[in-house]
Amino acid sequence: MQRNISKDLFEKAQNFIPGGVNSPVRAFRSVGMEPPFIEKALGSKIVDVDGNEYIDFIGSWGPMILGHANKDVIEAVSQALQKGTSYGAPTAREVELAELICDCVPSIDMLRLVNSGTEAVMSAIRLARGYTKRDKIIKFEGCYHGHSDGLLVKAGSGLLTTGVADSSGVPEGFAKNTICAQYNDINSVLEAFNQHKGEIATIIVEPVAANMGVVPQKDGFLKGLREACDREGALLIFDEVITGFRLQIDGAQGLYGIKPDLSVYGKIIGGGLPIGAYGGRREIMKMISPLGPVYQAGTLSGNPLVTAAGYCTIKTLKDHPEIYERINENGRKIEEGLHVAAKENGMPIWINRVGSLLSVFFTNGEEVFDFHSAMKSDVNLFAKYFKKMFERGIYIAPSQFEAWFFSNAHSEEDITKTLREIKAVFLELA
Repeated sequence: MQRNISKDLFEKAQNFIPGGVNSPVRAFRSVGMEPPFIEKALGSKIVDVDGNEYIDFIGSWGPMILGHANKDVIEAVSQALQKGTSYGAPTAREVELAELICDCVPSIDMLRLVNSGTEAVMSAIRLARGYTKRDKIIKFEGCYHGHSDGLLVKAGSGLLTTGVADSSGVPEGFAKNTICAQYNDINSVLEAFNQHKGEIATIIVEPVAANMGVVPQKDGFLKGLREACDREGALLIFDEVITGFRLQIDGAQGLYGIKPDLSVYGKIIGGGLPIGAYGGRREIMKMISPLGPVYQAGTLSGNPLVTAAGYCTIKTLKDHPEIYERINENGRKIEEGLHVAAKENGMPIWINRVGSLLSVFFTNGEEVFDFHSAMKSDVNLFAKYFKKMFERGIYIAPSQFEAWFFSNAHSEEDITKTLREIKAVFLELA
């Protein structure tokens, strides 16, 4: 596998871009490697600048659910491009996209388009605070909601603690109103409400955690959050940046039958282009300027190229529900193949999968159900596994704590080859 041009580009990039990358995980540091620089992608494959081809199970971290360079999405963007790239003014397509999302997700009466998941989360939390007239929020250790100041916090040594900044540059004042609870532990949430009676505006949660690796809810956890919010007068926010339109057309909230007050989106609703959105009940959304006192704005929000790609993607998923069956089945096959290969070679692992999201944890077979159990993973063993998969042309996330993403473009041949390489890698690791 040739790596000369990528290596040269990475060395050059470090002179002009911090760490040589524009998002930290791309640096491949956690697996002790240097990143490939990608030149092009089509369907289930990506090709780096050195001409190496990979079966891609990252899919731009989730949005390429139809596959790279899907012809219908490309055509939609091309047509929009002929009319200009941005207006900073309303367009018909942003109305159509908003209507389509509202039609697919019963909990959403109105929504506001923004430019990223981070921006959507930041705006949704401000809205929740404005609506409830409270300041404190609850998030969960191991859940990631973008890099806004109030959410870059970590829990302390106790069951529950007021947030402590998890990044330099975050003032203590930003973190003090964020309470970290334990994912899948409803008691930690109830304790927070007891300690901060009448102060908590909202709970924000990934309904399927996917940023400590994939971690599904334990039975009743999300229902418990819904009941706690109803009882305490707080809003429940589902961060569906990863799960939205991936697990099914109405996302994790549809899968689990839990209706949040607000939902946050990104990834798939842009069809691979940058976008975010937040939406919910009409009376809450009417608090947003220009109707209400909660301010939020964005010059490029509802960009015509992005909305064209997003509308095409979601409409395709809505019109072809069999796509979900196909990508979920591919996830099941890979999960089964990982189990078989690990068992044959005496390597106990733990796998969590929800539909087309999957993570394999090198935890000596111990269950992963929260942040602390995920942290027991052998990251050095994962790095060896990653490198061997990468050398065989299988492109998965360069971190133990990320997900596999399956797309409609993955063929039977792709899955067969991947299963074969998994078997070979586990044999070598053993």
